[in-house]
Amino acid sequence: MGQVAGQAAGAARRPAEEIITGVRAFLRGAALSLGKPGLFLLGILPAGLAFGLLAGVVITVLVFLPQETATLTWFADSWTPGLRTLTRVVAGLALVGGVGLVSVLVFTALTLTLGGPFYDMISGYVDDLNGVPEQDDGLPWWRDWARGAVESLRLALFAVPVGFALFLAGFLPAVGQTVVPVLGALFGGWMLALELSGTPFSRRGHALAGRRAVLRGRRWATLGFGTAVFVAFLIPLGAVLLMPAAVAGATLLAGELTEDSTARDG
Repeated sequence: MGQVAGQAAGAARRPAEEIITGVRAFLRGAALSLGKPGLFLLGILPAGLAFGLLAGVVITVLVFLPQETATLTWFADSWTPGLRTLTRVVAGLALVGGVGLVSVLVFTALTLTLGGPFYDMISGYVDDLNGVPEQDDGLPWWRDWARGAVESLRLALFAVPVGFALFLAGFLPAVGQTVVPVLGALFGGWMLALELSGTPFSRRGHALAGRRAVLRGRRWATLGFGTAVFVAFLIPLGAVLLMPAAVAGATLLAGELTEDSTARDG
């Protein structure tokens, strides 16, 4: 009876309300992280290091963008100047979008790997404020860190072929400049939610497969949170300054979603 009631309640949720729930988790995470300056500073240190490591690659892509688009659109060399220029502008936009998507996800994976203990502290602080008891899985800290690093690497590698596919789709007339960016933001948001929620879900006994299942159960809330983070990370230095907020928000989201999942199963 409880399971049926839980499913009915889940079905009654409107996508707009769920999206707002996800965005609100991110905003609340930002408020909590700013309320603890020491943890905030710890959280931006690994983010700054990861940004420095990846910035060179992104800057190189942007500096040599005209040459790269000319190489990618070699087939347009003999076209009329107007059509050739239009094709290369579209290719440039598609390339920047693909690189942006992959860069955000790789940045997040690298940051979580470099700063695992710091983000565990932030997540634990948020859970303590919400009265969530700490659960010890019995593994040494380095095993938890290694498991999280492997999961983040798997998710980041999965993003590469998807980014390439979206790059190719960017050449489609109209669709490539309208639908594809939206799909990229949604995909990037989903992947960010998966990456950022690793620590709080692990604390609740969920590995990657279980994490996916819980997030799918509230997919609109997950997309609302992840897409908000993705857009914020595209702001210059936003990924560095808002990384602690994203981890805190992911902890709040994980707490709400696991409670909802438990209620449905009950």
